[in-house]
Amino acid sequence: MSDESPAHAWNQRYESTPSLWSPDPNAALVEFASGLPAGRALDIGAGQGRNSVWLATRGWEVTALDVSHVALARAAERAAAAGVPLRCVVGDWREHVPADGSLELVVVSFMHPDPHERPSMFERAARAVAPGGHLFVTGVHDVDHGRRGPPDRDRLHTPERLREALEGLLAVLRCDTVSYERERAGGREVVTDVVGIARRLAVRDGCRRAKAASR
Repeated sequence: MSDESPAHAWNQRYESTPSLWSPDPNAALVEFASGLPAGRALDIGAGQGRNSVWLATRGWEVTALDVSHVALARAAERAAAAGVPLRCVVGDWREHVPADGSLELVVVSFMHPDPHERPSMFERAARAVAPGGHLFVTGVHDVDHGRRGPPDRDRLHTPERLREALEGLLAVLRCDTVSYERERAGGREVVTDVVGIARRLAVRDGCRRAKAASR
């Protein structure tokens, strides 16, 4: 019987090509995180490290988490070439449990779990966010079903699905769509992602809101 675990499947995909994804960091993450002070970050589903390495070059202390040791070996090589430290952890988000409130930034980029697992993934990610810290999420929009992402449409993102998953966990700052052009064999195509940004309120933020409400 063949090994059909996610780790085995992803290792095979990465081994099939020198580079499975673009080496450039996600543009929405760059736009958002460029204005943040560096701190501790976790990149869930880091792949070959395009976001992890970029954050590390900005001074972040980054842990790159992925089920594929092949992908993380490439991430480590990229970090070494950039001259930045990167902690690589081979593991599944279901098993990796960061300490509550221990991270200033958690990145969940192009992770599309089964619908019944979506709440637990975001709940676990949100718990790790420190007061004043952020959760950044992006993934394939439902409108691109059949062109990108997993074949199960229910696993893709919509702003409504993502907002529902994040509300009650953190303060949602952004939950919308972004469309852009990308290279494709034979030309270029327009694709659409969903981007969500949420923040754990710091104590001072809660005090300000309480004061404003009491006026």
